[in-house]
Amino acid sequence: MFQLSQLRCFVAVATELHFGRAAVLLNMTQPPLTRQIQLLEHEVGARLLERAGGTVRLTPAGSVFLREAEDILRRSQAAALAARRAMRADAGSVTLGFIAAASFSVLPTVLLALRTALPDVQVMLREMQTTDQLDALAGDRIELGIVRPFVPRSFADASTLMREPLVLAAPRGHALAEGPAMPLSALQGQPFIEFCPSETRYLYELIAGRLRAEGVAPETVQTLSHTHSILSLVDAGMGVALVPASAQRLGYAHVAFRALQPHAALESELHLVWRKGSREGVAHTVREALQRAFAAV
Repeated sequence: MFQLSQLRCFVAVATELHFGRAAVLLNMTQPPLTRQIQLLEHEVGARLLERAGGTVRLTPAGSVFLREAEDILRRSQAAALAARRAMRADAGSVTLGFIAAASFSVLPTVLLALRTALPDVQVMLREMQTTDQLDALAGDRIELGIVRPFVPRSFADASTLMREPLVLAAPRGHALAEGPAMPLSALQGQPFIEFCPSETRYLYELIAGRLRAEGVAPETVQTLSHTHSILSLVDAGMGVALVPASAQRLGYAHVAFRALQPHAALESELHLVWRKGSREGVAHTVREALQRAFAAV
């Protein structure tokens, strides 16, 4: 089998089309360079270069082999770099799960923080629901996740990344669309679009629990799993909803947002989750960088 050193010799000659210049580039004399090419041609079983009248040119086989040789050399360099990065805690790759709602505001902050603090870390993103992320974390398919608060798991640790208020989303022109901070009692009897109790359990329980505690009973017209789907129905005039404030970034043309009164304020949370006992490697470094970044925010 041919060696990488022989491929480097061949690529140098094929690029320069001159044995003397190639030898200078490789910091070697011409006779051993010629010998390396001969050994390579013997291993390949084909003539790769032709010399005639002081000129060098690629054979048809040599032209095909050159592309493959360059690819092998590139991949060998990439493999060596990956191996060296694996020995560092500030370089390499990490697989990060995130819920769809995190893409409104948290995910851009995450990516900016990592590009700034850890430019040699490659982030592999996986969009998943919270329960799917926990399963993936248990199965080592992701290393970190951005999730809603969850029932404690024996294998998982978590910390709060961000808290944000919930706001009213109403069709523009609706009686509740404008005004000062609104009491929850204003939702009594209103057509209401709420989060699905099975697929978006955290937000459903957060909102429904507070409404029950306040004795407020809006008229539920639809239950949906994703904030953008809820806002699309608000945009169509089907009702009002309570959504995280970051949803205002979605920019629905016919949706207005209104703050809630402080005493009735609701806050949702996003947590960073990781495998318990994980204190080494790139994932640990990324986790610490994100915790610092969000603490500063």
